[in-house]
Amino acid sequence: MSNKKQLQKLELTWIGKGEEPKLEPRILIENPEYSYGDPNSENMLIHGDNLLALKALEQDYAGKVKCIYIDPPYNTGAAFEHYDDNIEHSIWLDLMKRRLILLKSLLSNDGFICVHIDDSEGHYLKVLMDEVFGRSNYLTTFYVRVRYADKTLKQDMAFHKEIEQVHIYRKAYGAKPNLNESESNFDKFIYYFEEKSEGKEIELGGKKVVIFEKGQYKIKKGEGSENGRKEIWATGTILDGNSSGRFFRDYLTGRYETDGLGVVYKVYGIGDDKFDFRYFTGPQREGATKGKYFQGVPNSQLENQDETKKSPISNFYDLAGSFGNCRHEGGVDFRSGKKPEKLLQIILNHFSNEGDLVLDSFLGSGSTAATAFKMRRRWIGIELGEQAYSHCLPRLKSIQKGTDLTGVTTETDWKGGGGFKFYTLAPSLLKKDKFGNEIINPSYNADMLAAAMAKQEGFKYQPHESSYWKQGQSAEQDFIFTTTQFLTVEALDSIKDEMQPGETLLICCKSFQKECKGKFGNITIKKIPLMLLGRCEYGKEDYSLNIINMPVDDSNEDAEDTIEEISVQAIRDKNKSDDQTSLF
Repeated sequence: MSNKKQLQKLELTWIGKGEEPKLEPRILIENPEYSYGDPNSENMLIHGDNLLALKALEQDYAGKVKCIYIDPPYNTGAAFEHYDDNIEHSIWLDLMKRRLILLKSLLSNDGFICVHIDDSEGHYLKVLMDEVFGRSNYLTTFYVRVRYADKTLKQDMAFHKEIEQVHIYRKAYGAKPNLNESESNFDKFIYYFEEKSEGKEIELGGKKVVIFEKGQYKIKKGEGSENGRKEIWATGTILDGNSSGRFFRDYLTGRYETDGLGVVYKVYGIGDDKFDFRYFTGPQREGATKGKYFQGVPNSQLENQDETKKSPISNFYDLAGSFGNCRHEGGVDFRSGKKPEKLLQIILNHFSNEGDLVLDSFLGSGSTAATAFKMRRRWIGIELGEQAYSHCLPRLKSIQKGTDLTGVTTETDWKGGGGFKFYTLAPSLLKKDKFGNEIINPSYNADMLAAAMAKQEGFKYQPHESSYWKQGQSAEQDFIFTTTQFLTVEALDSIKDEMQPGETLLICCKSFQKECKGKFGNITIKKIPLMLLGRCEYGKEDYSLNIINMPVDDSNEDAEDTIEEISVQAIRDKNKSDDQTSLF
């Protein structure tokens, strides 16, 4: 077998795959007018294209996000009216893959990603996520009932869309979700046996067995206690899984033909509880074949009664009621695609802990950020649409103030506090002038340009308190300096005099004296914008998935909107006049 064949792997292919242009790493600009609460909060609400926003976060947040939940627009088959079906699916898959790759880079090695989808693209998404995250990192799919069977949809459909999916992957081997936990108790140990006669003693499988016929015993139900027993059906995998199941399979199956129906078998020398015997029952009526056994409280539980018991995570949730009632959660009305806080609570409980960083890059009405806020996680939410202002902003402010009493507020005992910062994406660093030449965008001031160049070159933007030329740092002794001034030899000599042994400096400037070039071995000079040309795709502001979401229930058709309309254009016009100097 050739090396080429050995390296081949199963993956989807589509029109345009592998031809994606390189994204521009934008800077984020804080708008203090919309930031709210604790000024030191790490929570971020970002308004802007989510692909560009993810790229903007990559440098500082790679490997730091514990849980990602996204609810991308569903491709319902009528998404791209001007394209044929193959192009339509290709566009959806292409845009999703680019986002998934960036999201994977943001996840910590012990992190998880949960992607909500329906069956329009759910199976293609599963194969795509296998390709991006690795099939071995697929954990499960949650199947979520989102509406009742009698709920009708606005458009005519041959099949009712009652169930949606959440595909769940880990970033890497070793990431462990939080299993269900319950305190050790005796709630299920409620059965008590009364023997009314001595019964008939026999031997089965090398064990002493006493048979009690009908009328010779009584099974009572009572309060659970350490002296009670738990009822277990001897069927399915139980018959192979433990000693009691195997004993029933090998020695009691079919014995009703000999001993009759409704008998009880007292089998000695079996089990790991406080008793030295275990009760079994055979079939109770004609035609039945199954039986049960009654297990006492395990010795390990008796010895560790304060121990927390863990159990597997369910993969089906009937949340139709929550979906039907979540329309006004958070005080914001969102008629199509809103997810209830109950669903997010389930996901965040299993795939994050208090203090962890949670991200949603399709924030919508803000449900993920709202739930993370109340569950005391740190969060980043990205939303391109106007609901960043009209829905997310007021919803999250009410949570900070403690006035939102909807959703999971009571369950999480949320009283308010914390805060968040509001960011927008900076415009593209380069734009074309009237002659078609690439120039530095005139909307960039000196601070914005310095921050943008630091990000472009892989430096963390953090201006030094006293050394003006230390604007960013990539390693302990590697710095960057960006200036719009003409760089002279005198200025270069002055900087060199301040540099310490071992330090290196990258200077980005519009122009410089030719004598500066190569004068010092530890100082590199690059000219902007020449150094940026061809590096990535500049000037594009929108990589959004312009796809139609699921239709809403007819039952909500006549409901009145309760949200106050906010003029997004007015907000944007005001933003242009604000002094936005806080850069990220």
